[in-house]
Amino acid sequence: MTMASRKSLWLAALVLALPAFAGAGHTDEAGGAEKEKPRIERPLGVVELFTSQGCNSCPPADAYFAELAGKEDIVALAYHVDYWDYLGWQDTLGRKENTERQYDYMRAFGNRSVYTPQAVINGRVHLNGANRGEVDGALARMARSGEGMHVPVKISRTSDRVIIDAGDAGAGPSDAHVVIVYFDAPRTVKIAQGENSGRSMTYWNAVTGIQTAGMWHGKAQRYELPMSEITKKGGCAVLLQSVGKDGLPGPILGAAFIHKP
Repeated sequence: MTMASRKSLWLAALVLALPAFAGAGHTDEAGGAEKEKPRIERPLGVVELFTSQGCNSCPPADAYFAELAGKEDIVALAYHVDYWDYLGWQDTLGRKENTERQYDYMRAFGNRSVYTPQAVINGRVHLNGANRGEVDGALARMARSGEGMHVPVKISRTSDRVIIDAGDAGAGPSDAHVVIVYFDAPRTVKIAQGENSGRSMTYWNAVTGIQTAGMWHGKAQRYELPMSEITKKGGCAVLLQSVGKDGLPGPILGAAFIHKP
């Protein structure tokens, strides 16, 4: 169920039985660079999962996401949202910024509400994050149709910096943001209250921060980040993501892991 539907049901219950509260179901210089393991410059795609520890529909999506996070050719990022906290369990990984990114996608897709578990594929479409057939199908279809990661992103490093080389788009889009997404190493959480009370879940690649590191204008370009910033985080990825004139996120053109724990 969507967030809007959840609110409507809750308000209706409140009017009919004000003294009682009942929860509802979820409707809602490259030179000198140190040698390292080769990284895939053009992954199959990017999967962004919007999930919550307080959503009883999310565990199947979280389990499937763990499989995706283990694949070298998928950049998988989990955004824990905070709008289900009122159901009785505060998501220990939830962040307001993650919720804001989901609402930005909602507006970009022309939707009227948000939901969990929601998977956004390559910044282009959204699907039920628990439906592996649809997610796998969307990744394969986009790779064939030219809506995949067609701009190569190469990561290298020296002793004190990380070097990001974004390739040439050819005749493709000419502008995108270089977005750095930080995430945690896998973490197991025991959920003591709420709709998933009693469960113990291991969460992968839970996003802890997002920042824009620069602009890409369609031609090969290099960006550098201090190694000290990267080593503070559990892991991080770079997304080459187009942004509309309204500031809303658009298609992801290229991506890579900078550091994957």
